[in-house]
Amino acid sequence: MTVIYLASRSPRRRELLAQIGVRFEMLLFREGNRQDAETIEDPFPGEHPDDYVRRVTRLKVEAAWQRVVMRKGLRRMPVLAADTTVALANEMLAKPADAADAARMLRLLAGTRHRVLTAVAVAFENRLEMRVSESHVTFCPLDETRIADYVASGEPYDKAGGYGIQGRAGAFVERLEGSYSGVMGLPLFETAGLLREFGVTVP
Repeated sequence: MTVIYLASRSPRRRELLAQIGVRFEMLLFREGNRQDAETIEDPFPGEHPDDYVRRVTRLKVEAAWQRVVMRKGLRRMPVLAADTTVALANEMLAKPADAADAARMLRLLAGTRHRVLTAVAVAFENRLEMRVSESHVTFCPLDETRIADYVASGEPYDKAGGYGIQGRAGAFVERLEGSYSGVMGLPLFETAGLLREFGVTVP
């Protein structure tokens, strides 16, 4: 197989798949349909970040594969989905709700070491496989001016933890232990390995 479905709206995941030469078609749910499993991302009370990222990724890829099955006109090809969460101790930092929430997250992360967990899953027919990338990111101290300027840039809003390492926040990172692409939202080593297991051609 040479083509897969990507069940994600993230432009970063599209860029990363294209970077390693994987051909894909978008497989998305309609905007605003909050009943789709793809959109069920609220954590359970007391849920651990590692369990959360696996559960949500499984929901996403299962829901996407069911859509392939139900849409008779769709060619059956492997489906890939992913989810990223930022964890400081055991507190999950999701996508910020607004500017104040983004600033709050950046204050928490400033001068600390946190984890970035990205799970990637592939489903095809009766098979589902998942891998999880764990990276450790250390931020430099940030004053209120730097935080306010970054929030004003608009970058934080669609990103777990309120920052994107591939953007301006790359200047906040003193140290990265793990996968740069995993922190971006799609760990390429794990993704390529999974796709090869499903017989997908990865250059």
